[in-house]
Amino acid sequence: MDESRPRVLLITGAAGGIGRATVRLFADNGWRVIGVDRAEFGETFPSDGLFIRADISIPEQIQGIYQQASAFTDSLDAVVNNASIQVNKPMLDISVEEWDLVMASNLRSAFLGVKLAYPLLKARGGGAIVNTSSVHAVATSVNITAYAASKGGLLALTRAMAIEFAHDNIRANAVLPGAVDTPMLRDGLGRGHLGGASITERLDNLARKTVNGRIGTPEEIAHAIYFLADSTQSSFMTGQALVVDGGATARLSTE
Repeated sequence: MDESRPRVLLITGAAGGIGRATVRLFADNGWRVIGVDRAEFGETFPSDGLFIRADISIPEQIQGIYQQASAFTDSLDAVVNNASIQVNKPMLDISVEEWDLVMASNLRSAFLGVKLAYPLLKARGGGAIVNTSSVHAVATSVNITAYAASKGGLLALTRAMAIEFAHDNIRANAVLPGAVDTPMLRDGLGRGHLGGASITERLDNLARKTVNGRIGTPEEIAHAIYFLADSTQSSFMTGQALVVDGGATARLSTE
């Protein structure tokens, strides 16, 4: 293993709230970043990295992502499966097409992506897989059924990856964010689980439900992802769920 070269990260959902913060943190720490998203990132993507615009819900495009990644680098130190979508409606109103799109984007993409990432991680002599799951994998609420199911599946997939890849020194862990101020969170504030007529009121009501009384920032989740990806900090962790939720899942709902 060549310790002199910069470490390399591939992250999906790079243009979202948590994704952007993660790209910035890794780049600031000297990593070269390959970012993937359906949306454009903009001119602030690191100049020594590679941005790939692609839809990870489409298997052929995942294959294209890793073809470009393999042309950019001969190995990877970490893969962060961070991209996801939500469908915010009652379960009885979710169509088969909507269900399948959520599963393809949030769960199947990680399965297919890691299969293609495996040779690049192995070529580095080992590395880290970090899957962005959610507290909805362990405790959920109304009108978010497909998302919760996909994130629960991603957590189980993480454990399976950890067992299967341990002999290649590839670790797999999941970060489970709680309420974090991202565009996805704000889009889901109308699900009916919070009072308040305005977004500001709903955000305030949501903040009060956490133990520390506030909503998280994308940067705080990025630091958790970095910890799990960095083998010098989390070398003895694999198959684990790191919950970063301001204590929300620690409190009984009856209190």
